[in-house]
Amino acid sequence: MNMRDIIIAKRDRQSLTDEQISFFVKGVTDGVIPDYQTSALLMAIVLNGMDDREMTTLTLEMASSGKQMDLSYIEGVAVDKHSTGGVGDKITPVLLPLIASFGVEVVKLSGRGLGFTGGTVDKFESIKGFNVEVDTNDFRQYVEKSGMVISGQTPDLAPADKILYALRDVTGTVDSIPLIASSIMSKKIAGGAKGIVLDVTCGSGAFMKDYDMAKELAEAMIRIGKLAGRKTVAVITNMDEPLGRFCGNILEMQEVLNTVTGKGEDDVVEVVTELAYHLITIAGKDAGMSPEVLRSEIKARLSDGSCYEKYKLLISSQGGELDPYGAPVYVDRPFDCMHVNSPDAGYVQSIRTDLIGQASVLLGAGRLKKTDTIDYGAGIGFFAKVGDRVERGDSLCALYQGENSVIPEERLFDAMDLILEAYEVGPEKPVKKPSILGVVT
Repeated sequence: MNMRDIIIAKRDRQSLTDEQISFFVKGVTDGVIPDYQTSALLMAIVLNGMDDREMTTLTLEMASSGKQMDLSYIEGVAVDKHSTGGVGDKITPVLLPLIASFGVEVVKLSGRGLGFTGGTVDKFESIKGFNVEVDTNDFRQYVEKSGMVISGQTPDLAPADKILYALRDVTGTVDSIPLIASSIMSKKIAGGAKGIVLDVTCGSGAFMKDYDMAKELAEAMIRIGKLAGRKTVAVITNMDEPLGRFCGNILEMQEVLNTVTGKGEDDVVEVVTELAYHLITIAGKDAGMSPEVLRSEIKARLSDGSCYEKYKLLISSQGGELDPYGAPVYVDRPFDCMHVNSPDAGYVQSIRTDLIGQASVLLGAGRLKKTDTIDYGAGIGFFAKVGDRVERGDSLCALYQGENSVIPEERLFDAMDLILEAYEVGPEKPVKKPSILGVVT
């Protein structure tokens, strides 16, 4: 068996055998296959696709290319959640304590932000003392203490995927449903999950720009999950405008606190409720409640203190500081340094969420390279979202920087220009998209 024959087979639109895929993944992991041959096969996959068996085999081989976590100590079905990312996506910090209040134990491995997609690890790291580098050997004691643990992704988890992803990024082979689906699912399976709930974001601030693309990705991952013996559900959510009222690390964590104390924005609550419903159900912790009753109970626990108590436990169990009133203590304070005002009167028709994300990176809330440092206090607050009425001169957004940071004036104005380009204001009130666009099972 050799790589040349495998490349030619896929070039000629043949299905690769399990043995060929195993040979490829092992060779990538061991470093014996040169990058030019790996890149050639990736391009052939982009052009000619993969069938369900090929995708599943690729997923399982990448999952087994490194350490696989044993979560057998978790009571019930070990579940995990993955989001394809977006702007203002603060779901995980709300979701973990919320499902923990139902007895769902969860180990969550999350990444840092890159580009305009925020990272959950960065958000938690904005809390003083919070440890995001938990040793995998200690996961069990954290789960036993609080019912949950969150940590940065470990380098020995699905290492083949990391190698392939880095090559895809520089060879124009990112846009491939089989490669995206197998990449996501390999990390979830290696992480020990038996039940997987996927938040597939859709819109201008997401990788999948339209519903059909998002549904195609969701269906591919569900087919992989089925063949791999994992219960899998995908929720397609709206990312045609930022989620909630803030993007930026501390700003989003402040909004998380509002949400777990019953003062969350409607779109955040709707997405959290839908994802929590499926996680609780898959984990077998729904106690026989009907879908309507369970969803009602989920929302109730965001208001009655149940979720808030679990949230404080999560923070304290991983070393995070809480003030005497039970609020997290952050590493900096966001400072409102500029408002962006509407040049026209009318209704907000749409928001180019990718441009909003780019503006937040300019302010320091995100990274363009993994080595970039971020300003935890930087970000954007949204006074007006889709469907809101604004008059000329009304504030659309507030730009924030950390109290201890200095943003060059030209960056502030560049961010302002991006935001003005992102907002479309018109005379007619638009039909607002729902937060939940669809559920694929």
